[in-house]
Amino acid sequence: MPVSTGTHVGPYEILGLLGAGGLGEVYKARDIRLKRTVAIKVLTATLASDPSARERLLREARAVATLNHFHICTIHDVGRHDGFDYLVLEYLEGETLARRLQQGPLKLDEALKIAHDIADALDKAHRAGIVHRDLKPGNIMLTRGGVKLLDFGLAKLCPQAAVAAGLSTAGTQLVSPLTETGSIVGTLHYMAPEQLESRAVDSRTDVFAFGAVLYEMVTGRKAFTGESHPSLIGAILNDDPPSIRLLQPSAPLHLDRILQTCLAKDPDDRWQNAGDLTHQLRWLGGDPLPLSTTIPAAPARARRMRLLWLVAGALPVVALVVLLPLLVTHAREPPSVADSRQSTSRLFC
Repeated sequence: MPVSTGTHVGPYEILGLLGAGGLGEVYKARDIRLKRTVAIKVLTATLASDPSARERLLREARAVATLNHFHICTIHDVGRHDGFDYLVLEYLEGETLARRLQQGPLKLDEALKIAHDIADALDKAHRAGIVHRDLKPGNIMLTRGGVKLLDFGLAKLCPQAAVAAGLSTAGTQLVSPLTETGSIVGTLHYMAPEQLESRAVDSRTDVFAFGAVLYEMVTGRKAFTGESHPSLIGAILNDDPPSIRLLQPSAPLHLDRILQTCLAKDPDDRWQNAGDLTHQLRWLGGDPLPLSTTIPAAPARARRMRLLWLVAGALPVVALVVLLPLLVTHAREPPSVADSRQSTSRLFC
């Protein structure tokens, strides 16, 4: 609901409106007690009295509160004032990825760096049992200090994570993305097939959305388009986007493979979690793995197989180097006395 500049919301003084979306409005504010700038998110006026909307706001607060990650926007506080609920979030200066993409595709190295940081943040959430469900350029903030993942208002918690966060499992059930409160839950261009069909979602649903975001960063075009909602849904369910190498010929072939795997229609054919993606993107970017990182089993087996083939191919060469001097020496040695006598006796027989 609209809040006027200068209004006090609890111990926070409103300084101005930062932005608004379908679920809430975000204001810049001043924490009077700690003398710091914060962002305050409140529900829109039409949703302020909606119990399900209030539940989503609380879900976002408790979901983000369980996460402590450099690339996830920090939550400071939650409260209620004059009949409406609000969240107090870390104040970020920068621009959203959506606004940045209005200028066209990103440079490849920049896109890969941003993609790696997003995947790293998603990996943290997935390990905590939290599925974002609304990953899109508008929920990714580019700041001077790095990438920040925003807005967990549509997050889905697995039952174990819900219990740990103090939420009832009833508040974590999947809802129809096209009917809740008469609006679309999520953003169509980035929604996975199972999300559109109201089937069970998990970390692989975020992987699909991640692929759509990365595709747009590299090409400057959305992975799926349509002139209407039905045609867009049909494209997501049935069509594959053009190879990025058709739009960006300099893009690495392996990046095309990463994206194709992210955007597979069947969740079983995608990367199974964001941790897989961080390894792939780190390898593609040429960055060494940190000492604490476990190297995936498949690449390790591949290296062992290459080593075995290398050893097997080198053995004949080593054998030839060792045996050749012996053979040459044996050929040059004069026959022994016994050998001479035998040869002579055979000669006169």
